Amino acid sequence: MIPIILGKNAGREKILRNRALGEREYPATLLDALHKTFGERLTPEQAVTRILADIRSRGDKALLEWTRKLDGVEMASVTVSQDEIEAAYAETPAAVREALELAAQRVRAFHEKQKPKSWLEWDGESALGQRITPLARVGVYVPGGTAPLPSSLLMATIPAQVARVREIVVATPPMKSGHIQPATLAAANIVGVSRVFAMGGAQAIAALAFGTETVARVDKIVGPGGLFVTLAKRQVFGTVGIDGLYGPTETLLIADDSANPAWVAADLLAQAEHDELATSILITNSQLLADAVAQNLQSQISSLSRREIVAKSLAGQGAIVVVENLVDAIELANAYAPEHLCLLVREPWQWVGKVEHAGGVFVGEWTNEALGDYVIGPSHVMPTAGTARFSSALNVNDFVKISSVFSVGEREAKQLGEKGATLAEAEGLTAHANAIRKRIGGA
Repeated sequence: MIPIILGKNAGREKILRNRALGEREYPATLLDALHKTFGERLTPEQAVTRILADIRSRGDKALLEWTRKLDGVEMASVTVSQDEIEAAYAETPAAVREALELAAQRVRAFHEKQKPKSWLEWDGESALGQRITPLARVGVYVPGGTAPLPSSLLMATIPAQVARVREIVVATPPMKSGHIQPATLAAANIVGVSRVFAMGGAQAIAALAFGTETVARVDKIVGPGGLFVTLAKRQVFGTVGIDGLYGPTETLLIADDSANPAWVAADLLAQAEHDELATSILITNSQLLADAVAQNLQSQISSLSRREIVAKSLAGQGAIVVVENLVDAIELANAYAPEHLCLLVREPWQWVGKVEHAGGVFVGEWTNEALGDYVIGPSHVMPTAGTARFSSALNVNDFVKISSVFSVGEREAKQLGEKGATLAEAEGLTAHANAIRKRIGGA
C-alpha cells in the first residue's frame, strides 16, 4: 500500500521527486476533460488564461456561463442572501454550531497575539516610525469541491478580522442545487461575514481579481484551493495580492520507537483522505515502528469512508522512510519543507529549534495535525509544495500594510544632506543631489 524506503539518500530521492508546484504531470483524464470543455487541446494554464480573460471582458455573463460549464449549475446570480446564510445556520446541527463557535474563539484568541503595532520615535525635531493600515477589501476562497470546509472559512476570515480589514467577502463553489453547503454558511454567520458568493474555481478568482457587475474587485485573495484556483491566483498576482500558491496538502511525521504505531497510522490516513494527490510521509529511526505502522495502515483503512482515495494517495504520494537517527530525520524534513511537521518522539521540544522549514510544527503525540485543522487555534492555511522555505502560515500580517514614516528637522537635514548628495552623484542622479542641496544651502 505505502512504500517503505531504507536510508536517508533513498528517502531524499523519493520524497523530493516532483516536489515543486507544477512539476507533476497532469493526468490524461484531466486533459481529456479540458478538451471536452474547450473543444481543443489546452493545458490547464491555457484554460485558466481563457477563463480569466473572458470574465475580465464580459463580467457576470461570463461568470455564470463558466459556472454552468464547469460546475454544472445553472444560476441567475452568484450572490448568497443574508436570509440564506441565517437559514443555513438554523438548520446546521447544534453540535456542529457549537464546535464551529469554539473553533472561532480559539482561532481569534491565537491571532489576536499576532497584531503588529504602529510606532513613532522622536529625536529632537526628527521622527521615524511605521504605520500599520489594514487592507480595504479581501476575498477569501473556501474550497468545497468534494466536501464542505467550514473550518477553512474560519481559518482565513478571522485573521483578516483581527487585522481590521474593512470588508471581507467569501467565494465558495455551489452544490448542484445552486446552494452553498449549510455548514459553510453557518461558519460565515458565526464570524459575521455577510457577503458570500456561490462561485468556485478559476472563475471565482477572476471575479474577485477583476470585478464584475455583482462582485467588486478585492485587494487580496487568500485561501486554499485546487489546481485551477492555484493557477488562477498565480496569473492574477500583481493585479491583486495573494497569500500563496497552494498545492495538494501534505503532512510529514517524525517518530521514534516511543510512538504509538496505531496513532501514527491514523495520522497518515487522515492526511491521505483529502485527495489522491495528498502526501503522507513518515520518517523514523525504527524499523520495528515502520513495519507496525504499515500493518496498522492495512487494518485501519477498511473502515474509512474514503478508503479508495486513501489507498491511491498512500500508494502514489506516501512513503515511510527509515533512517539511522533523528538528526537525519530532521535534515530530511528541512529539505522537504512540509506544510505540517509532526514530532512524535521522546523529548520533542529538544528538536523544535532544529526545524528550519515548516508551515506548522505539531509538538508531541497528543498534538495531532487533524486536531490542528479544526480547533487548536493557528490558521490551518499553510504553505505547501516546498514553499515553507520562504513563506508562512496565513496570519494577521497578511492583511495589513506597513508604511514607513519619515520626518527630519532642519538640523538633521543639514547633518545628513551632504552625504546623501554625494551618494546621489555617485549613482549619476544629479537631480537627486540638487534637491538635497537646495535645502541645505549647498547649491
